[in-house]
Amino acid sequence: MIPDNLREHAVAVAVDGFDGEAITGGKQDRGEWTVEIAPGKIVSVCGFLKYDQQFIRLSTVTAVDRYPAEPRFEVVYHLYSIERNEWLRLKCRLPGVDPVIESVTSVWRSANWYEREVFDLFGIQFINHPNPRRILMPEGWEGHPLRKDYPITGYRV
Repeated sequence: MIPDNLREHAVAVAVDGFDGEAITGGKQDRGEWTVEIAPGKIVSVCGFLKYDQQFIRLSTVTAVDRYPAEPRFEVVYHLYSIERNEWLRLKCRLPGVDPVIESVTSVWRSANWYEREVFDLFGIQFINHPNPRRILMPEGWEGHPLRKDYPITGYRV
């Protein structure tokens, strides 16, 4: 069920109508809407937003490490609708142990490189990603440097 603070946002209401279990929270701050989505629903919600709500542009996929809080990670998607001239931020919260979420590359091909970067720097796995390998760090690199518990000087051997 959609939280009360999202009832005035037409897109959040549409998502709730599409899948009543998809939205777990959200807010508006400084004129920007953020909608929190259940991780298991991200691909279907993104498909709905792209094809039914005209959010045809995926601007970025990134992550936030909330260490030591649980759930530790947030995967953040920034979407833009040219037709509506509207931005929308989606967030999915993932646990610190084995953070896994399905890839949205089936909806937006541009998610490919963004998701690889998130994997490389945060260690979040994307199921069904077409090329799940490092993009910034060398192949033999140990760890994920944007995790808050990563040693500032790197691991020493």
